Amino acid sequence: MTSNQIVIHYIDGSIKKGTTNNFEPDSNSFSLKTIDDKQEEVNIVGIKSIFFVKDFEGKKLFSYEYKDNIPDAGRKIKIEFYDGEIIIGFVSGYSPRHQGFFMIPADLDGNNSRIYAVAESIKKVQFLESDKFKLL
Repeated sequence: MTSNQIVIHYIDGSIKKGTTNNFEPDSNSFSLKTIDDKQEEVNIVGIKSIFFVKDFEGKKLFSYEYKDNIPDAGRKIKIEFYDGEIIIGFVSGYSPRHQGFFMIPADLDGNNSRIYAVAESIKKVQFLESDKFKLL
């Protein structure tokens, strides 16, 4: 099984980094091997979002532009979390009745390859026309 590098953002503002090979969007938990090599079971309750990252260091000074158009990636969406964070990306399967959903960031140069957003942590969802990608 392929192992994914992830950064988990919790509703309380805490962050946890590690790898997983069994994350399923409709499951209540998954296994995480933390960056300090500890194995633990993570419950979805309390999670805001999970970032599937290219590397753990990221791009500290990177400024997201959200200008990329990704063919066949679904509809462009803007989500606002209760903590004020806004992310713009593409989604092919969004339903407010599901526990969460995957999105592909609309800036392919960033460190995130995809993002899982937990529905309970989202304040507002807005579908965008392809030319309306800037943060308002």
